[in-house]
Amino acid sequence: MDSLPDAIVQYILSHFNNARDVAVCNCVSKRWKESLPYLKSLYFPRNSFDGYSGNDNPDVVVWKMLSEIVCLEELVVYSSFTSSGLASWLSLVHSSLKYLELRMDNITDYQACIDSPSKLDCISAAKNLVSLKLWGVLMANPPKWDVFKNLESLEIVGARLEDPALSVALRACPNLTNLVLLGCEGVRSFSVALPYLEQCKLDFYGLGNCSLSLTCPKIELLEVQGCSWIRVRETTCLRKLSIANNAGRIYMVDFGKLSALESLSMRGVQWCWDAISKMLEWSSEVKHLYMKVEFTGDLESLLPFPEVDFVDFFNSHPKLQKFDIHGAMFAALCQKNSLKNVEQSFVIPCLEEVVVQVRSPLNAEQKMSTLESLLKHGKNLKKMVIRILQMKSNHSSTDDFFDEICRLRFMNRKIVQIE
Repeated sequence: MDSLPDAIVQYILSHFNNARDVAVCNCVSKRWKESLPYLKSLYFPRNSFDGYSGNDNPDVVVWKMLSEIVCLEELVVYSSFTSSGLASWLSLVHSSLKYLELRMDNITDYQACIDSPSKLDCISAAKNLVSLKLWGVLMANPPKWDVFKNLESLEIVGARLEDPALSVALRACPNLTNLVLLGCEGVRSFSVALPYLEQCKLDFYGLGNCSLSLTCPKIELLEVQGCSWIRVRETTCLRKLSIANNAGRIYMVDFGKLSALESLSMRGVQWCWDAISKMLEWSSEVKHLYMKVEFTGDLESLLPFPEVDFVDFFNSHPKLQKFDIHGAMFAALCQKNSLKNVEQSFVIPCLEEVVVQVRSPLNAEQKMSTLESLLKHGKNLKKMVIRILQMKSNHSSTDDFFDEICRLRFMNRKIVQIE
């Protein structure tokens, strides 16, 4: 590299972002050290100061490095830091900084949350942020943030939140297009009104009894886990929707017509049948449907799905291309009267792939009839995957049922697979 022009050396070294690598480069030569001001991104891993024996504390080391950089755009800090350290860093780079990612590590430290200014409060200095990502956050009190006019993406992973604090934080980010809250606990009632939001992923940890209200006219992707009551009124742009509740029940959904929806995923232990039937009714234009709900029923009662008519279901979803069907929904399509309206001329026009999960040999004859009907009437069907999951029975019917599935695969070996 000694033969390269200074501009080329500076360009190459400016692409280093790991703080340890940058520190090593600074020790190589004066020429290499002079490239430090041109860095655009700087990353401090969690082990950045392991084995460090210098006189300055880590906050000061970071400050000294940042003070040499002319126009830093991205700062990622996973190593430990204090609120005063963070404030001093952002006072240097606030005007140019666009991307900030911090491992806060204060999810159990309530004292740090009430200190003034807190780590969250200090972030307000970076007014030109485009993206903010925080790990391990305790947001018990509303952060003292001004409006982040340029902030487009906010991600919080692993957090303990209070409803009022979260509401204040979102009001400071009016122009978000991407919102991600993963592994968050403490939320009971959550309302989002963001006019430019396009993607939203919410994962609430706990009892699964949160309520969610969303008013985002441009929303295109929505993933929700851990809510029992969900209301999303403006859905004309919504293309991908996933609703799950692994700990609680889905009692109510209110979406209106999902005319643009292409992919729908419904998962959980128990959904009220009214919520399931409404989702299926509103998503008539869907192309990919994933259903893994074990039971229906209101309140504490766990009930099987009612019978679902085979013909009516596919006529109501004429654009369906991929159907992942598990547990109770497959059983509902396999009831005695579900296939009574199937005529020879009936066609499932767009279905190309079916994934079926089978857990029990009960009603084996009806299940085989349903599988055969999918093959017969799905004129464009290219792939059928039958997953045998934890099927336990000492009765000979289990072996007979499995033999029938193997026969079906043999007769349709180009389409049917067994897993």
